[in-house]
Amino acid sequence: MALEVLSRRCVIMRLADFSYDKYQKALRQSAGAVVIILPKNMSAVPQDIVQQFMELEPEMLATETIVPVYFAMEDDELMSIYTQTLTSSSSQGSLSAAEVLLHTATANGFQMVTSGAQSKAINDWAITSLEGRLAGVGGEDLPTIVVVAHYDSFGVAPWLSYGADSNGSGVSMLLELARLFSKLYTYKRTHAAYNLLFFVSGGGKFNYQGTKRWLEDNLDHTDSSLLQDNVAFVLCLDTLGNGDSLHLHVSKPPKEGTPQYALLKELEMVVMSQYPEVKFSMVHKKINLADDMLAWEHERFGIRRLPAFTLSHLPSHRLAQRSSIMDVRPHVDVKKLGRNTKVVAEALARVIYNLTEKGAPGDLQIFTEQMQVQEEHLSAVVDWLTAQPRAAQLVDKDSSVVSTLEYHLGRYLKDVKRHYVKADKRDPEFVFYDQLKQTMNAYRVKPAIFDLLLAVCIAAYLGMMYLAIQNFGVLYGVVRRITQPKAKSH
Repeated sequence: MALEVLSRRCVIMRLADFSYDKYQKALRQSAGAVVIILPKNMSAVPQDIVQQFMELEPEMLATETIVPVYFAMEDDELMSIYTQTLTSSSSQGSLSAAEVLLHTATANGFQMVTSGAQSKAINDWAITSLEGRLAGVGGEDLPTIVVVAHYDSFGVAPWLSYGADSNGSGVSMLLELARLFSKLYTYKRTHAAYNLLFFVSGGGKFNYQGTKRWLEDNLDHTDSSLLQDNVAFVLCLDTLGNGDSLHLHVSKPPKEGTPQYALLKELEMVVMSQYPEVKFSMVHKKINLADDMLAWEHERFGIRRLPAFTLSHLPSHRLAQRSSIMDVRPHVDVKKLGRNTKVVAEALARVIYNLTEKGAPGDLQIFTEQMQVQEEHLSAVVDWLTAQPRAAQLVDKDSSVVSTLEYHLGRYLKDVKRHYVKADKRDPEFVFYDQLKQTMNAYRVKPAIFDLLLAVCIAAYLGMMYLAIQNFGVLYGVVRRITQPKAKSH
């Protein structure tokens, strides 16, 4: 809108025209509301606009505002309102004062109304996590490898947060790894002397609350847990559906001779010998306990002194696509996700079966033919995960997301269990609110000045009629003289 005074006005802007300056200007001038229109086909939006918006999302989330901000998907009716509003606003700049007054009086306007109640905090909301396992063979005190991925998404608008790459790709990879290793653990010849524990965590975008509670339950409140015994390492999967690089994020570089060092070397070997187009590196970042939010999920395990790392195609935890409504299905390249899954599967298998020490060449491939990574499985899981928003405040314990994940884990793993975490009532670490989705109605209205102008016109008409009736004789004489034909002279 071109109007400088925005009080009681709803500012509508399309994503293509969105900028942080315009957004801040609307807030400073106390607009009644701001509506940001998002295109139906996000993949058609130019990449620079997408990148700009993703970088602004954290700013928008961090800014406390009294002005309600709405996000709406583009449709014909909404675009019609936007076009008419834009035409009305832009035409006024080139008109004279009288024309502006007439235009203001006669133009159509829209009254935007939402009927939602005030948002309230939701009490007793349960974040659900899931675990399942494959038991190793050959003794009691076997080492355990833990594979972790969080399933929830995050963005400035919860109902539009689909989290395709972060972390639909990680969950998809975890399920495929569970499928592949469940096959290997079915046969005596390939049943390894490692326990495999798979954990799909909830509340990942809220400082990994599901993982935190799971660790507390397993390390503090139980006598029998695979996490209390011999943990070889914890591998967290996060944002692996694109790019030609893989980064192993660590809090402490692994020491030579440890299982975690073996995984690092096996990843390097598989990438170098089988996928030379991929750039692999280790990124070392110490845990900063002074920060409110942890950088990666492996830091939750690192705090409890468990050897852990996160694998991602992102070189830094600060990159915007990890928490954006722009992270949609086209952001996942299934071929690259399949390749990355193969890299992880081969490296894990080389560690579990100790293949390097046995002299196996780096280009030896275990997952081939009947055992190969199924891209269609990966694609189907990502399609399903991105078919609904998965913000933590939308996924309750009865959600189809949780029950479907539980079903898939149950197909491949044993002892599949749910774990719940609720916010502490006295000192909550997270608070969720309702009213995240509202219906906005647009009513076509005339401006208030139109009523005034109409009243003036009616009053003038009635006044003229009154005068005409009061002076009917005079009016009749005038009309008669005008209409009476002139007499002919002889």
